Amino acid sequence: MVLGSIGSGLTSCNFPYLPYARCSRLGNPKNAALPHNCDRFSSRIVPSLRRSSSGGGLSSKPCFQFYRTRFLLQRTSFSGRESSDGSSEDDELAAMDQIGGDGEEDWTTSVLLFLLWGALMFYVTQLAPDQTPSTDIYFLQKLLNLKGDDGFQMNQVLVALWYIMGLYPFVYSMLLLPSARSSRSKVPVWPFLMVSFFAGAYGLIPYFVLWKPPPPPVMKEELQRWPLNFLESKITAAVVAASGIGLIAYAGLASGEDWTEFFQYFRQSKFIHATCLDFSLLSAFSAFWVFNDMTVRKWYEKGSWLLPLALIPFAGPAIYLLLRPEIPVASSQASSSLKAEKD
Repeated sequence: MVLGSIGSGLTSCNFPYLPYARCSRLGNPKNAALPHNCDRFSSRIVPSLRRSSSGGGLSSKPCFQFYRTRFLLQRTSFSGRESSDGSSEDDELAAMDQIGGDGEEDWTTSVLLFLLWGALMFYVTQLAPDQTPSTDIYFLQKLLNLKGDDGFQMNQVLVALWYIMGLYPFVYSMLLLPSARSSRSKVPVWPFLMVSFFAGAYGLIPYFVLWKPPPPPVMKEELQRWPLNFLESKITAAVVAASGIGLIAYAGLASGEDWTEFFQYFRQSKFIHATCLDFSLLSAFSAFWVFNDMTVRKWYEKGSWLLPLALIPFAGPAIYLLLRPEIPVASSQASSSLKAEKD
């Protein structure tokens, strides 16, 4: 629970400031002080920004306020409906995503996440228990099926953990693609996801440091091509969820001797110690990315009951992936507008 609160809290702060004064550039002929299409959520977020601003500045507020504001902007995207002055919301999105893009960014979260990653790497490489290096190599060879049947029975809990760690990168791939891509940086997410199949959370946290939302619009053609057609498939989600929950049940049915032996391995083996820490980190951060994906898909009102469930290691995010709706698809006009503004 402590890791969960730290992981979600740090990541939720990784948003740029949103200067309220700059919203006026979108234009609103009826009220120049209030940006067009911002009045629908002004009663929830914008008034608190207006009260704290004098001359366009912002006072120090909890980072979650800006996080909530950014997602409220995202939740109006890609609807394709016509607004009151005849312009589509796709065009308004192209302008909205630029709000605060040139302003000062808060790097506090990125720095904290980087320090966390550095501390973890130092602990794993220098401070973690390392009393059985030869046994670690033997276990790794057995788990990779590089050793034949020599009569040794592998610990049931360790086997389940090993295969769950092989499934977790699929869960993160489905959570981060496409809803956690960065539109405000040129850092792609897929290299970090590939590294996570070998390094787990130790390979993903650097992307969390560099992540700059909101995500770019998703085109219909993208969903029909690899890898999104695979990652968005309910069949993929069902296979991953069933496999993971089966492995959790397999570990849960292990005998008390197996669990005692596993805890002894945890205290002595660097390989098993680092793997358990990796599992805890992936479980801690997953709740935030479930919330991010849920919000991008405009499913927060209906699916918020799944957020507490997402705190359950592996099973919670896997069940969410099975139940989540399709991601909204942007029109070609909106995508062209965003590309033109970037160019």
